[in-house]
Amino acid sequence: MSQIETTAEDWMAPPAEPENLPAEHAETWTLVRGRVVELARRFGWSRGEIAKRSGVSAGTLYPWLDGTTKGRYDTTAERLRKWLDSVEELSVAAARVPAAPGFVELPTSRKMIDTLLYAQMMPEMVIVNLGAGLTKTITAKHYADNRPHVFLVTMRPTTASTNNMLRELCEVFDIRERDPAKLDRAIGEKLKRNGRNTLLIVDEAQELTDQAVNQLRSYLDLYGVGIALLGNEELYSRFGGSKPKPAYAQLHGRTGMRLQQLQPSDDDISMLLDAWQLDDPALRRLATAIARKPGALRQMTKTLQLAGIYAAGEQRDISIDDVKAAIRNRGLEDH
Repeated sequence: MSQIETTAEDWMAPPAEPENLPAEHAETWTLVRGRVVELARRFGWSRGEIAKRSGVSAGTLYPWLDGTTKGRYDTTAERLRKWLDSVEELSVAAARVPAAPGFVELPTSRKMIDTLLYAQMMPEMVIVNLGAGLTKTITAKHYADNRPHVFLVTMRPTTASTNNMLRELCEVFDIRERDPAKLDRAIGEKLKRNGRNTLLIVDEAQELTDQAVNQLRSYLDLYGVGIALLGNEELYSRFGGSKPKPAYAQLHGRTGMRLQQLQPSDDDISMLLDAWQLDDPALRRLATAIARKPGALRQMTKTLQLAGIYAAGEQRDISIDDVKAAIRNRGLEDH
């Protein structure tokens, strides 16, 4: 449901009927208004939300809905009709896309969860490097969504510096401090354990400068906050390797656990195919081959979704030909 709450008054019968309209325009207004109301009630949308989504300004939409506008009924009706048609078209298309399995606790996911639990309970700093498509991000989100006192933040190139990272953390923690000199302490107070087991998970941590990562390390030392750095091989080589560079010795010494896995295991693939309910041996072999390509499990899931769209169009189960067509269309043949 939209954050903009709808009210009963939003979708009552119009207070007036349009005056002096040609019969054709009046009929169109009635039909289009009815479609708008039906859609709004289905999703719990207010008038404001309809205005935002349709691109018709509130000043135009509200009196049009009320039958009191001094403007053109037909042009507004046409704009809303086109928007309604596009919403329905997208809904039909979305219904054809097979839903990927939700979070599946694969063996690799379990290793990562154990690593995050260690960081939270001890507390410690941990480094996690899983290969592309090995459910790193979805596992982190699942962990954060299902445990108290866990915060998940994702870094980007624009948040690389210490100051920009702190501002991003403030957004995640809903901290309204604007004095740069006070950001550090405000975040620390938010994270402070106070008898709790607090964990900060930082995804795409390879984007951070060394100084920014050192700032995160200070939260472990000063506030007893578990820190989990998730990222690629570059992150692991900087902070997680067995022979760190002298500049990283302090951070290396604060790292209590490291997890690195670049390829999915056979059990990872098999369990995910079970979640997809793929029983045909030939289909499973082909899907397994996809999971061995760059992008791994994510690549396999997206390919099966595309194959599922082909099959859904003809109201049948996924076939080998569907998967092969999806492989071609996703450009996987040369990988």
